[in-house]
Amino acid sequence: MQPKCKQHIVKVITVVVMAISLSSCVSNKEILYFQDANQYNQTNVQYQENTIQPNDILAVTISAAIPEAAIPYNKNVNANAVNNSVDILKLQGYLVNPEGFIALPVLGKIKATQLTNSQLESQIVAQLENGGHLINPIVTVRLLNAKVTVLGEVQRPGTFSFTEQYISVPQALGYAGDLTINGKRNDILLIREVDATRKITHIDLTTTNWMDNPEYRLKPNDVLVVQPNRAKVKTAGYVGNVSTIVAIASVTLSAIILLTR
Repeated sequence: MQPKCKQHIVKVITVVVMAISLSSCVSNKEILYFQDANQYNQTNVQYQENTIQPNDILAVTISAAIPEAAIPYNKNVNANAVNNSVDILKLQGYLVNPEGFIALPVLGKIKATQLTNSQLESQIVAQLENGGHLINPIVTVRLLNAKVTVLGEVQRPGTFSFTEQYISVPQALGYAGDLTINGKRNDILLIREVDATRKITHIDLTTTNWMDNPEYRLKPNDVLVVQPNRAKVKTAGYVGNVSTIVAIASVTLSAIILLTR
């Protein structure tokens, strides 16, 4: 083969390799978080209490001025066992059934769904006082099995429990080890089921103008799905990654050079 022909083949393969590599690249605008953060400084933060859902496990504690009077209204819990295991604490809690009720000692079934923890506390207090059970009772309600699931292009996908009353989308992604370089930051799916209604929302992490939306603070049982970006999708179709493409092209180029000498 003539030298000019060899040079032409080498140039063609080089151009192909460069084209494949460039087509798999992404820009900074697709990678950087909160790119308009300077425009979103000094803003008010609003908190909205979550409502209780079926399958929630609640810790309900009832106390009174005379502690002995409140004993019948609480489950008998082994304090040492509770201190040693959160899972045991969950087993001792009150499971909200599919109809939305919990069953308390003495008081019986109480509707819990579509109420916040504070509203349920007030409802139980009213029932204790109006029924002549206790005088000035104190009721505390807390969710024991709060969790969020993060799937897709993150370092550690999985389901994560949390004890805070409020958790944000960035916090949940932090539990999952942050997005991989292949994560699509401008289109994250949030799947939420509240009060027997499923809602799917698209979140753009490259901006900050969604932080005032209800989707910024997650609710228990929310699911985040991080989609692969265009670079990941393009490389996944034929080979695993860009380095593999370059390696194959290099071997092909070397073989052609050896064969055409």
